Amino acid sequence: MKPYVLVSGDFVQTGGMDVANYWLARHLSDRGHEVHLVAHRVAGDLAQRSNICFHRVHKPLRSSFLGEPLLDRAGRYWAGLIAKRGGRVVANGGNCKFRGSNWVHYVHAAYQPSATGGLVRGLKCSMQRRFYLASERRALLDANLIIANSARTRSDLINRLSVHPDRIRTVYYGADADAFHPRSIEAKQQSRKTLGLPAAPPVVLFVGSMADARKGFSVLIEAWKRLCADPNWDVHLAVAGANSGPAAKILEPRVHFLGFRDDIPQVLTACDALVSPARYEAYGLAVHEALCSGLPAFVTADAGVAERYPADLQHLLLTNPEDPADLCARLLRWRGCIDQDRAGISELSQKLRSRTWDHACAEMVDLIEAVG
Repeated sequence: MKPYVLVSGDFVQTGGMDVANYWLARHLSDRGHEVHLVAHRVAGDLAQRSNICFHRVHKPLRSSFLGEPLLDRAGRYWAGLIAKRGGRVVANGGNCKFRGSNWVHYVHAAYQPSATGGLVRGLKCSMQRRFYLASERRALLDANLIIANSARTRSDLINRLSVHPDRIRTVYYGADADAFHPRSIEAKQQSRKTLGLPAAPPVVLFVGSMADARKGFSVLIEAWKRLCADPNWDVHLAVAGANSGPAAKILEPRVHFLGFRDDIPQVLTACDALVSPARYEAYGLAVHEALCSGLPAFVTADAGVAERYPADLQHLLLTNPEDPADLCARLLRWRGCIDQDRAGISELSQKLRSRTWDHACAEMVDLIEAVG
């Protein structure tokens, strides 16, 4: 079987694109391929496999930006060796400029981060953005095959980077159905006890870094202030993500900051809905996993995962992620019909769980092998 080299920052089960890369590496290993992983981090169970070789790349000062040139250099080195043996090369976005296949989880050209924190930080962010945009353009325009994680991503590649449509294929993410599925009331109560969440009232979940403006936490917390001004609003908010900062003192005890979590299945089990008012989301794996777990998930209408929502669930799609009043109205509606919404997503939940990561990765591998 042909060897593969996969180049990405991390192959672990935390973080959207990291999870996707983890499953591709595992799928190739399960099929008997020799797999080379060029990365900063690799999950222990992958590193221990006899047919997986981990080529660790240093990350100076724990900075992804400083690690990018090193990842590119190491990736091109191993890609060259494997390609000479007739193997296949799969990179992510702009992290390795090699004429092979490229799996795109995020399009830098599709989102302009806001520069905050003063002049020095603004200059640093501007420099980093220019670097990422240039790397992305060079790598993608040179790739033989580009795999997009959604129609949204495919459109951004065409319209913002002028990639020819014939070189792009769309492959939606899969699901870990063993980890993400509806749980019993007893499991919910146990998860709440473990996480220190209240036993009775409904709990809404936000997953992501509060310091990342792209995730939209600022809009959610503004909506939450307005909702909590109503004495009839009894819902609690759980936040799974790092960098709580001063926000942690705003609405305690109605907001529960759980910190960074590597047990998202348990966190989802404890909650009743998820809110993701992202300003840009190429896909949205946290939303996907919430749906698989049987939770209604509010997400921005132009997020990639929103393409999976049927017509009868359009009320969960946020047409303007910058509008806290609209988010308030949608959450109030949800509070009035929690059981109805939970039942309404059961068909979508089952459909998403039926497409496993093995299904998604097998589709990808078939495309990669066809291109050669």
